[in-house]
Amino acid sequence: MITIDNNGYFITGSDTDVGKTYIGCELIRQLRHHDKQLEIRKPVESGCQANDNGRLITADAAKLNAANNNAESMDRVCAFRFQAALAPHRAARLEGHSLQITELINACSRDDDNHLLIVEGAGGFYSPLAEDGLNADLANVLQLPLIIVVNDRIGGINQALMTIQAVESRHLPIAAVIMNQTEAGQPANMDNAADLRQHCDYAIFCCGFQQTLPAIFGNENL
Repeated sequence: MITIDNNGYFITGSDTDVGKTYIGCELIRQLRHHDKQLEIRKPVESGCQANDNGRLITADAAKLNAANNNAESMDRVCAFRFQAALAPHRAARLEGHSLQITELINACSRDDDNHLLIVEGAGGFYSPLAEDGLNADLANVLQLPLIIVVNDRIGGINQALMTIQAVESRHLPIAAVIMNQTEAGQPANMDNAADLRQHCDYAIFCCGFQQTLPAIFGNENL
């Protein structure tokens, strides 16, 4: 288990579609079980669907907020929403908005400094978020410990190690690596977590396909 960091966490991925939001919801539930007050930020989400009133409705941010018992308004959780299922800066351009990293930094502010801040990026660690910044740049400003989510499949070790190296190059702390199975069934005798432990010293956890994430948090780090 890892010690709870009362600053919060930045959830990033080794790629897109690795299950960051699924794992994020699991982490939120675990932290709430430890009686933590949380503020959730998914500062930008693309691929949103318009409702009958033309308002863009999130998918991932709504799930994260629901895991936190809908404690905040959706506008607070996800300040920027765009319709095209593209990288956020490109989706924003299509709607006449030049998305800047400072806007996303401001969107990740917390309302109570005593609350843990949980931030989920978009795509992988080096995926673009704004016209002038990547997920890595947002993480660098926020200075939260990172939880790296990796698709637990053949090739996952390579993806994990490249992402770990990228995060380390920014001198950011890594709280944990979570190998997340995004499809039913795995190749016989594959054990990415065991193999990855031979190449890094970070806490590594596994989550089966649509299963409950085993408890990863122990005591608090004040």
